[in-house]
Amino acid sequence: MDVAFTAEQDEIRRALHDLLAKRCGPDEVKSATATAEGYDRELWRQLADELGLPGLALPADYGGAGRTPADLVLACEETGRALLPSPLLATAVLAAPLIAALGTGAQRAALLPDIAAGRTSVAVAVPGTALSLALGLTGDNTAAHWAGGGRAGGVQARRTDHGWVLYGQADQVLDGHSADLLLVAAHTGGFARSRTLLFLVRAASAAGLARVRQVSLDGTRPQGDVQFRDVEGELLGGEDADVAGALAATGCGAAAALAAEAVGAADRALERTVEYVKARERFGRSGGAFQAAGHRLAEVYVRIAAARSAAYCAAHDPAGGGRLALAQGLEALRTASSEAVQLHGGIGFDWEHDAHLYFKRGAADELLFGPVHRLRGHAADLAGMFHAGDGRAEAV
Repeated sequence: MDVAFTAEQDEIRRALHDLLAKRCGPDEVKSATATAEGYDRELWRQLADELGLPGLALPADYGGAGRTPADLVLACEETGRALLPSPLLATAVLAAPLIAALGTGAQRAALLPDIAAGRTSVAVAVPGTALSLALGLTGDNTAAHWAGGGRAGGVQARRTDHGWVLYGQADQVLDGHSADLLLVAAHTGGFARSRTLLFLVRAASAAGLARVRQVSLDGTRPQGDVQFRDVEGELLGGEDADVAGALAATGCGAAAALAAEAVGAADRALERTVEYVKARERFGRSGGAFQAAGHRLAEVYVRIAAARSAAYCAAHDPAGGGRLALAQGLEALRTASSEAVQLHGGIGFDWEHDAHLYFKRGAADELLFGPVHRLRGHAADLAGMFHAGDGRAEAV
């Protein structure tokens, strides 16, 4: 597969890199995560106005840049390097593809231009820790149980004389506390017609909606607890929409974008560690002169290079390699951030040190989108690499 990028794609990446280098250093990241929203609204507006980042992969007919999903993946490598706190992941990577795939013509025309312009942020609300399963990253998402399954918990939807109403709760929702629009996965139909549908809830005008920001491991991935008490919702598309299929397709694209983010973060963590090791003196010698440190950093470099190659392949074929690329990217970030903490010596173990920004990002992404072994396991299942034989899993 040819994964070379065009001159125009390289220019988009270069412009984004330069802007984030000026506006999104570690101190700015920490300041942004301390705000009520969890990100810098002014910087987000600048990214939308100058680079069209939220609408990079949306069609020009809806105000987007009309670029390919690969362009968005490439941009995510740069946002990952900077650990940019923003609505990009929740809005552009997760919600926008779902609206484009399932929304009616009127819904797409009403919502996508504002998303592309950065005027509307969207959060995809699924219950608890079910996001990775809902997106088909760590298991089969065709069963409705992850959205409530007709039992207590999750979000339930019922039809009334005036439309649909939602009742229930979803926590650990990315940008759930601050998004302008909620895209809610809700179970409906009881046991007879059990299914999951997606509903639109406009946060500013929704009676019965309660939201609060939750404390999360990674402040650059702000999360909220969202409660629905007979909240009116607008059905996205129709009742016969292939919600599971759209979520799985979105999950593959999101996996490629997340893999690129992880590669960018890992690469920057390695750069900062190399700079520190070369400058630090131990026993009168530069830290870089110690062979053991050099070997450890070389191992990190090889892991990142392999993960970058996988991410770039997934950018062009997310359905074929998104899950595996994400697993490899998260593994590379885990290794790079762990080595950064250890090779920074005593100060590296201070929880407030910059090295922990990368460590927290990697750990939090595994919690949200699936641990590495489950990503690989589900990818293997889908590829038919193993089958049951005599009670054991055997290679095909």
